[in-house]
Amino acid sequence: MTTSRPSPSQPTKRKRQITPKRSGVSPSGRRKGRAPAKKPQATLFRDILLISLECMGFTVVGIAAVIVLLGYFAGRFSGTRFLHSLLPFAGGIFGFVVLAAALLSVWKRLRRWLQGRSVLLPPAVILGVAFLIGGFVPKEHFTRAFGSYRTLVGGKEEAGRVTLAHQVYAAYRRLDTVQLVKMINRSGPYAEAIEEAAATYALDIDLLKGLAATESSFLPRTSTDGGHGLFQITQAPSTVVTAVNRIFPADKRQMADPRYNAFLGAATLRYYIDEMKGDMFLGLLAYNIGPANGGLLFIMAQYGVTDFVTIQPYLLQLPRDYPTRVLAYALAFRIERMEGRLLAYEEEKNAIKIQGLGIPGLEIIVFKTLSTTTGVSR
Repeated sequence: MTTSRPSPSQPTKRKRQITPKRSGVSPSGRRKGRAPAKKPQATLFRDILLISLECMGFTVVGIAAVIVLLGYFAGRFSGTRFLHSLLPFAGGIFGFVVLAAALLSVWKRLRRWLQGRSVLLPPAVILGVAFLIGGFVPKEHFTRAFGSYRTLVGGKEEAGRVTLAHQVYAAYRRLDTVQLVKMINRSGPYAEAIEEAAATYALDIDLLKGLAATESSFLPRTSTDGGHGLFQITQAPSTVVTAVNRIFPADKRQMADPRYNAFLGAATLRYYIDEMKGDMFLGLLAYNIGPANGGLLFIMAQYGVTDFVTIQPYLLQLPRDYPTRVLAYALAFRIERMEGRLLAYEEEKNAIKIQGLGIPGLEIIVFKTLSTTTGVSR
């Protein structure tokens, strides 16, 4: 039997393959009418965390740069003359904005390059820069720049604070170093009680030691004017006494007991600082005046004054220099604790170093915040 074959001239008919249609599926494999698949939750959380770290690093670097540069220009070009002060300062600010824009443009390209190698690199680089700023920029340089920045922003109020701070530095400079060392040594047996009281009432330890040094020179006694013990307590506010007595049993509520006396002194100082809305100079002055003459609040209302600078001319019969003396002693305790010895203010670069340490109770909070944010301990 012969099988007929198609001739070469006739085209062969091929059967067309029919691909079964899948409903809702596009040729690219994506389902029609549906959004792209979402990122896994773990990946989304990682991306948010990395962006947050990068933003935190940028915040630290940016704030530090603004403070230092504004402080630098404010200190260098302070004044009212247009060509000598105002125009150079404005030019410096304009230059800073241009530089910041250029650096952001460079960072945008660098970030893309870093991300191509690892998504961890951009936040790591920014946080590394923040750590370098927090760890290696000398504190005294930042302190000086921040001081100028505060003067620029704070105006009259900050100028008054700077004047008072330098009164404290001058008072420290006049202290007798030999007698000061003896007093610091005498404070040793009372250190534990004072530190516990300072922690309880959120006060600087050195500030509280400076208060005790001013009141009793760490020679507790009953004075002729009615002061008792380490902090020479005369008449503490009744609410303060009640609060402290809750901590101590009845048999321990003795003015001669250094621990009870320290708690009562710390609680009284905290009371007056809060009453003066955080003003350390007024708080110390109120502690010294006590309830005499109606107390400091009454005296201030009588003369219509609101701050330590304006109250001073009216205190001819009262110890105007009391807060300065307390803070000068407190500064001495801080210097000895942090440097291991007292520093002569006028020698070498000690003045800048001492100003960088800060006056107890008047510290620069921003620097601590930046150090905490970057995880650097000073």
